[in-house]
Amino acid sequence: MNPVVLAEASNQLPEDVGKAGPIGLLLIVLLLIATAFLVKSMGRHLKRVPASFDPPEVVVPDDASELFEQKPEPGQELLDTLRRAPRAIEPPRDDRPADPETRG
Repeated sequence: MNPVVLAEASNQLPEDVGKAGPIGLLLIVLLLIATAFLVKSMGRHLKRVPASFDPPEVVVPDDASELFEQKPEPGQELLDTLRRAPRAIEPPRDDRPADPETRG
Protein backbone atom coordinates (compact mmCIF):
# COMPACT_ATOMS: atom_id res chain seq x y z
CA MET A 1 0.00 0.00 0.00
CA ASN A 2 0.94 3.53 -0.59
CA PRO A 3 2.08 5.47 2.53
CA VAL A 4 -0.10 8.43 1.56
CA VAL A 5 -3.23 6.24 1.59
CA LEU A 6 -2.35 4.90 5.04
CA ALA A 7 -1.84 8.43 6.39
CA GLU A 8 -5.19 9.57 5.04
CA ALA A 9 -6.95 6.51 6.53
CA SER A 10 -5.55 7.23 9.98
CA ASN A 11 -6.72 10.89 9.85
CA GLN A 12 -10.33 9.97 9.22
CA LEU A 13 -12.53 9.40 12.27
CA PRO A 14 -15.64 7.23 12.22
CA GLU A 15 -18.97 8.96 12.68
CA ASP A 16 -19.75 7.26 16.04
CA VAL A 17 -16.62 8.44 17.89
CA GLY A 18 -17.57 10.31 21.08
CA LYS A 19 -21.26 9.41 21.04
CA ALA A 20 -21.00 6.43 23.41
CA GLY A 21 -19.61 8.56 26.26
CA PRO A 22 -22.76 10.47 27.28
CA ILE A 23 -25.01 7.46 26.74
CA GLY A 24 -22.70 5.25 28.78
CA LEU A 25 -22.52 7.83 31.55
CA LEU A 26 -26.30 8.06 31.67
CA LEU A 27 -26.59 4.28 31.82
CA ILE A 28 -24.07 4.05 34.68
CA VAL A 29 -25.83 6.80 36.65
CA LEU A 30 -29.19 5.07 36.22
CA LEU A 31 -27.71 1.76 37.36
CA LEU A 32 -26.18 3.42 40.44
CA ILE A 33 -29.52 5.00 41.35
CA ALA A 34 -31.31 1.66 40.94
CA THR A 35 -28.66 -0.03 43.10
CA ALA A 36 -29.09 2.61 45.83
CA PHE A 37 -32.84 1.99 45.92
CA LEU A 38 -32.30 -1.77 46.07
CA VAL A 39 -29.83 -1.44 48.97
CA LYS A 40 -32.27 0.79 50.86
CA SER A 41 -35.10 -1.69 50.32
CA MET A 42 -32.92 -4.62 51.36
CA GLY A 43 -32.01 -2.81 54.59
CA ARG A 44 -35.69 -2.41 55.45
CA HIS A 45 -36.40 -6.06 54.77
CA LEU A 46 -33.40 -7.25 56.80
CA LYS A 47 -34.67 -5.34 59.84
CA ARG A 48 -37.81 -7.51 59.77
CA VAL A 49 -35.91 -10.82 59.74
CA PRO A 50 -36.08 -12.61 63.11
CA ALA A 51 -32.84 -13.28 64.99
CA SER A 52 -33.46 -17.03 64.93
CA PHE A 53 -35.60 -19.31 62.82
CA ASP A 54 -35.67 -22.06 65.46
CA PRO A 55 -39.22 -23.03 66.38
CA PRO A 56 -40.21 -22.14 69.95
CA GLU A 57 -40.02 -24.99 72.40
CA VAL A 58 -43.48 -26.27 73.22
CA VAL A 59 -43.74 -28.27 76.44
CA VAL A 60 -46.78 -30.48 76.69
CA PRO A 61 -47.70 -31.08 80.35
CA ASP A 62 -48.27 -34.63 81.56
CA ASP A 63 -50.92 -33.61 84.05
CA ALA A 64 -53.49 -30.82 84.19
CA SER A 65 -52.03 -29.59 87.49
CA GLU A 66 -48.82 -28.63 85.65
CA LEU A 67 -50.80 -26.07 83.68
CA PHE A 68 -51.45 -24.04 86.83
CA GLU A 69 -47.95 -24.30 88.36
CA GLN A 70 -46.05 -21.08 88.76
CA LYS A 71 -42.86 -21.53 86.77
CA PRO A 72 -39.85 -19.38 87.68
CA GLU A 73 -38.86 -16.63 85.31
CA PRO A 74 -35.85 -17.34 83.09
CA GLY A 75 -32.70 -16.71 85.09
CA GLN A 76 -34.52 -16.67 88.43
CA GLU A 77 -32.82 -19.90 89.54
CA LEU A 78 -29.41 -18.37 88.84
CA LEU A 79 -30.31 -15.24 90.80
CA ASP A 80 -31.43 -17.32 93.77
CA THR A 81 -28.18 -19.29 93.67
CA LEU A 82 -26.13 -16.09 93.59
CA ARG A 83 -28.09 -14.65 96.52
CA ARG A 84 -27.36 -17.74 98.64
CA ALA A 85 -23.66 -17.84 97.68
CA PRO A 86 -21.05 -16.27 99.99
CA ARG A 87 -19.94 -12.81 99.01
CA ALA A 88 -16.63 -12.45 97.25
CA ILE A 89 -16.17 -8.89 98.51
CA GLU A 90 -16.73 -8.41 102.21
CA PRO A 91 -18.13 -5.19 103.62
CA PRO A 92 -15.79 -3.07 105.76
CA ARG A 93 -15.27 -4.38 109.27
CA ASP A 94 -16.23 -2.27 112.26
CA ASP A 95 -13.20 -3.26 114.40
CA ARG A 96 -10.82 -0.98 112.46
CA PRO A 97 -10.54 2.66 113.49
CA ALA A 98 -11.88 5.27 111.10
CA ASP A 99 -8.79 7.54 111.41
CA PRO A 100 -5.96 6.39 109.11
CA GLU A 101 -3.22 7.75 111.42
CA THR A 102 -4.32 5.56 114.34
CA ARG A 103 -4.27 2.39 112.24
CA GLY A 104 -0.65 1.85 112.74
